[in-house]
Amino acid sequence: MRTHTLGRLTLTLPTLDDLPPAVPLTTDKDTHLDFHYTGSAPRTLHLDGARLISGRITGLATHHTQLHNTRLDGVEFTDCDLGSLHWTDSTLTHTVFRDCTLTGARLDRLTLDNVLFENCALDYATLHHLRATGPLALVKCDLTEAAVHHCDFTNAHLEACGLHHTTFTAGTYHHTDLRGNDLSTLRGAMALKAAIIDRPQHPELTHALTTELNPTFPDTLDDYER
Repeated sequence: MRTHTLGRLTLTLPTLDDLPPAVPLTTDKDTHLDFHYTGSAPRTLHLDGARLISGRITGLATHHTQLHNTRLDGVEFTDCDLGSLHWTDSTLTHTVFRDCTLTGARLDRLTLDNVLFENCALDYATLHHLRATGPLALVKCDLTEAAVHHCDFTNAHLEACGLHHTTFTAGTYHHTDLRGNDLSTLRGAMALKAAIIDRPQHPELTHALTTELNPTFPDTLDDYER
C-alpha cells in the first residue's frame, strides 16, 4: 500500500505490480485475487456476491453493468467505461477509479473507505446513501447534473470537480472539503452544512443559494405585479 495526501486527507491506496492475467469476470460468487483483467468488452456484466482483492481492471467497456453485494479491496480501475452502471449494497476499500466513464451511474448504499475517483465522468450520476467510513476523494471529476442524496461524506475531499447543476440533498457533509471547486452553479447549498470552503468561495456559494431561492428584488417588483 502507498499513501496519497490531498488537502487534509491522506488515503491508503493499493500498490499493484506484476499481476497475472485473470480469468474472465463472471456472475458467480467468485473471488478474484492478485489479478489483472484487461481488454475485454462484454455487452453485459452482472456480478452478485463477488470478491475482488488486489487487482487491476483496465480498459473494461460494457453496455450494461450491474454489481450487487460485491466486496473490493485493493482494486484499481483504469480507462473503464461502465455503461448503465447500477451498483448496490457493496463495500469498496483501498480502491481507485482513474480516467473512467461512469456517466449516468446509479450508486446505491455503498460503503467507501480509502477510495479515490480521479478524472472520472460521473455526470448525470445518482449517488444515494453512500457512506464514507474512511477517506474518500474525488479529483478532477465531472459531476454535471449529478444528484447526491442522503450521503454521508464526512471528511470527504472534492477538488477541481465540475459541479454544474450538481444537486445535494439532505445528508452529512461535516468537514467535506470543497475548496478548489466552482460552487456557483450547484444546487442544494443549504444541505452543505459544516462543509469546508475558502473565503473567496463565499460569493460563489451565495450566488448558488440566491439562484435557488429565486428572490424578488424591489427594483423588479413592478414587473412581477404586471
